[in-house]
Amino acid sequence: TILASFLVTGSVSWLYYSDRLMEFPLGVFGVALATVVLPGLSKKAARADWDGFKRDLDFALKLVVLIAIPATLGLFLLAQPLLVTLFFYGEFTAFDVLMSSHSLMAYSLGLLGFILVKVLAPAFYARKEMKTPVKIVVVALVSNIILNLLLIGPLAHVGLALATSISAMLNAGLLYYFLLNQGVFCLQTPWRAFLLQVGLGVIAMVVLILLLNPEHQAWLDFNAWQRVSWLLGIIILAMLAYVIAMMVAGFRPKAFLRQLKNREERSASADELGSS
Repeated sequence: TILASFLVTGSVSWLYYSDRLMEFPLGVFGVALATVVLPGLSKKAARADWDGFKRDLDFALKLVVLIAIPATLGLFLLAQPLLVTLFFYGEFTAFDVLMSSHSLMAYSLGLLGFILVKVLAPAFYARKEMKTPVKIVVVALVSNIILNLLLIGPLAHVGLALATSISAMLNAGLLYYFLLNQGVFCLQTPWRAFLLQVGLGVIAMVVLILLLNPEHQAWLDFNAWQRVSWLLGIIILAMLAYVIAMMVAGFRPKAFLRQLKNREERSASADELGSS
């Protein structure tokens, strides 16, 4: 915010509005995942059930990939429609929409990193291992400051958003590296087929968004109800395209949910044995 205050008038507001939209999926999904993951990991760590610990974390990472990748691309591709629909009223001009959309696109590139941090950091807290994540946060913070100073010149407010995204990905990457290095985690179930399914789903979603998304000027000319209806229609159809394409590629939601149910049942059974 301090750095943005030295830029042209409006930079602080452009960053604020775009950050609010980026924080929405992070708050809904990232915080929810962290809330669910930490108790289970703590129980597994207390019982030294490292196989269960790895399974739980592996499943949480699959949920992150399943949600964060389409959310990232959705925010990136629908940055302008979202901002027009929510904020293009009163003193918020078309130029403000354009500038805010650029920073939102930069912020969206770090969404996967932000959500991964919410899931990977509890893997350290569950083992009462506080030093490593704190050191990583310091590294990410310092890198963020350096990147801010490097990118603010050529990219202005967009550089500040991009610096935040890069530092978030660095934070997540270091957390993952140290979990592997400490031997407390490794990928459990086959990921290649899962990533292929997600990839095909994302391709279908992106193609549909590009086909259905009107030109920028059309969004500005729409009235409020037209904006809302168009945006909701695109989002719902894009979600359907994502899920259907994944299912065509072999993804089975029931089997995925069964894995979640089995994980919860194993955890409950272990709790009962521990109580006995």
